[in-house]
Amino acid sequence: MKNRKWDAKTKALIVMEGIKGKPVGEICAEHQLSQSQYYRWRDEFLASIHQVFDGTDKKEERLIKENKRLKQIIGDLTIELKKPKSC
Repeated sequence: MKNRKWDAKTKALIVMEGIKGKPVGEICAEHQLSQSQYYRWRDEFLASIHQVFDGTDKKEERLIKENKRLKQIIGDLTIELKKPKSC
């Protein structure tokens, strides 16, 4: 088999073909890929699949933190505006 660079999206699409039930031998022949390479990709794919759902939690946490920071700034500015001005 040829040594080629595969991007992550292409690897995922190839692995998904096998997960959907297409015979691995057929997939490997179509993409000129060894079966051992396919199984390494599949195992890596399945080991990291949980990260798909972790991303939303991290994004939500980041947004909550940013919201809290902005509320603090608004509160500080409001207090500053309400302070009596000395002439």
